[in-house]
Amino acid sequence: MKKNMGGLDRSLRVIIALIITLLYFNEIISGALGIVLLVLAVVFVLTSLVSFCPLYVLFKFNTCKRD
Repeated sequence: MKKNMGGLDRSLRVIIALIITLLYFNEIISGALGIVLLVLAVVFVLTSLVSFCPLYVLFKFNTCKRD
C-alpha cells in the first residue's frame, strides 16, 4: 500500500471521528444513524493510522506530498 493521505487530511479525519464519538456517547445521535456514523468514525481512524484510503485509489485522488 502506497501512502495517499497527507497530514492535514489525516488530522481532520481523527477530529471528525472524535466529534462523532462524543456525539454518540452523549446520546445526541443514536439509533441506526448513530451506529453508521460510529462505524464511519472507526474507518476514519484506521485509514488515518495507515495513511491509506482505498477510495482515494478508486478516484485517483492523493493528498500526500510527493518528494
